[in-house]
Amino acid sequence: MKRIAIVTGGSGGIGRCTAQQLQKAGCTVYELSRRDVPAEGIVHLTADITKEEQVLAAVEELIRREGQIDILVNNAGFGISGAAESTRSQDSHAQLELNLFGMDNVTRAVLPYMRKARSGRIVCMSSIAGILPIPFQLWYSVSKSAVLSYVLALQNEIRPYGISVCAIMPGDIATGFTDARVKSEALDGEYAGRIARSVAMMEHDERTGMKPEDAGRFVAKIALRKKSRPMIAMGFAYKAAAVAAKIFPRRFSNWLIGLIYAK
Repeated sequence: MKRIAIVTGGSGGIGRCTAQQLQKAGCTVYELSRRDVPAEGIVHLTADITKEEQVLAAVEELIRREGQIDILVNNAGFGISGAAESTRSQDSHAQLELNLFGMDNVTRAVLPYMRKARSGRIVCMSSIAGILPIPFQLWYSVSKSAVLSYVLALQNEIRPYGISVCAIMPGDIATGFTDARVKSEALDGEYAGRIARSVAMMEHDERTGMKPEDAGRFVAKIALRKKSRPMIAMGFAYKAAAVAAKIFPRRFSNWLIGLIYAK
């Protein structure tokens, strides 16, 4: 029997590449996003995941068609940057609304069906910034750290029902995520140009980072597993960074991040 998969934010970038890899692996794949960007073999369902009623309607439509949900990849997200001092409340709230609460909307919508089937796999996209928070991307880091806590707590809640959940922590990926970032350089003069330098360095690393096709293959491989470690770094450099974050004192790792991204 074919497995049925949902990928949020599947209209482009890592989400689109993940959806294509799952489809190649034999899954029936639905991508859940606001925009319909057609792709052969992938079924689009329109929903803004920050709107709970739209998510529920989309999931109910999928169940009507397929009768089951086996895999959920929570990929949708965006980033904001700027000094915490100058970040508008509406922007920080929007960051959490999509990256955290939107993910929760979709997860809660699929869990009753997975629990009834006593089977399911949920993959949530976090970031290496979730364990090594980045200055001038404070709220993005907060959102991805919250995803890690969400996954760890959820794992123990749903374990008895045969459902597994994990978080993937990518680093720099060359996708449209970079251009979609909501940037503010307000107070950059007061901060001695450090905001602009920090974001420019991060965006250079992203544009020269891992190809989305490679990231999609990695995410799909993890999603197709029945279980895995709860937190998985993507790419050798970021696996090393995750290990270092565990080994070295937090004071040292945070000083090093500041040296790189806040000088």
